Amino acid sequence: MSEEFLPFSRPLISRAAIDDVVTCLESGWITTGPRVAQFTEALKDYLSAPFVLPLSSATAGLHLTLLAMGIKPGDEVITTPMTFTATLNTIVLAGGKPVLVDIDPKTFNMDLNQLEDAITDKTRVIMPVHFAGLPVDLDHLYEIAERHGLRVIEDAAHAIGAEFKGKRIGAVGDTQVFSFHPTKNMTTGEGGCIATRDEAVAKKIGLLRFHGIDREAWNRYGKGGTQDYEVVMPGYKYNMMDIQAAIGLHQLRELDGFIARREELAERYQAALADWSQWTLPETPAYPHRHAWHIYTPLINPVSANMTRDEFMLAMKEKNIGTGLHYRAVHLYPYYRERFGFNLGDFPHAENVSERIVSLPLFPGMTDAEHDRVLDVMYSIFH
Repeated sequence: MSEEFLPFSRPLISRAAIDDVVTCLESGWITTGPRVAQFTEALKDYLSAPFVLPLSSATAGLHLTLLAMGIKPGDEVITTPMTFTATLNTIVLAGGKPVLVDIDPKTFNMDLNQLEDAITDKTRVIMPVHFAGLPVDLDHLYEIAERHGLRVIEDAAHAIGAEFKGKRIGAVGDTQVFSFHPTKNMTTGEGGCIATRDEAVAKKIGLLRFHGIDREAWNRYGKGGTQDYEVVMPGYKYNMMDIQAAIGLHQLRELDGFIARREELAERYQAALADWSQWTLPETPAYPHRHAWHIYTPLINPVSANMTRDEFMLAMKEKNIGTGLHYRAVHLYPYYRERFGFNLGDFPHAENVSERIVSLPLFPGMTDAEHDRVLDVMYSIFH
């Protein structure tokens, strides 16, 4: 086969970012330091959030936010079955019980019309996921949360740069957690951040992310620093490194351009596949929003396609085109079935999507020629 493998995602990292990482390495300052502080301020400006805390991952962000909000054994956290397992894992690790609400079959976001049926006297937090970078209806969500006195943690791992009614995710609401994994809209290699308007939550996360130490510890090795500090609680090792922030500073400046290109490619797919009986295409809601298009996820129609989703993905791989699976419905994994008693049939919309969803190649460095190649290969598979 003459053409090289085309992955479903590939980060676009500038020469300037690479050079800055080299400068960082040569400086001898590699772990949390001045670049993380600079990145923090840049994120505050971009997200219009008063408190932002960079971390080693979005998973760390979800975990620490749940702990900072005081989740205790027996407390319930409502989320969606259509997400990466980290969403539920962190609820369990924080001591909570995940309670699931089925998805809207058109948007793949949590069906907010079913949300109140899941609220009990043990519910403490609602944790929606902005699936693929499509914001949930924040007006509806927060109306329900406020009426029931509940906290909200928006799993915005897919949604850096997305907007709801003209405001970026992170600018309003309770607390948001973003991912900077290499497949996301911007990357720091690994990494993530929390944005919040709650100073008490921010302060507790600041302690929990680095051993429970009561002050910024990164500058204590400098001439003007001090070796003295106090440990006020047991904490974790979830801090971000300067070599990650060096990449992130450049990525953040380029983020809106990355999203604009993702929008172009998604629209190209929408137009090209509109008449294909083999696919049901992503839909977007009527409320004003900006979709971040972290992934492009049509549903295969197995009868029309004469193949399953897994057979399609294998056929694409054999022709050197990568695809992704985002996601299998989390409640069907053995741990969650056995621990919490979830069963096949509990969340039919999520299960239907889980069987049919596929992520087609989509990344900001993707050329029109590569996009055409994907479509040509897809056509050859079905004809």
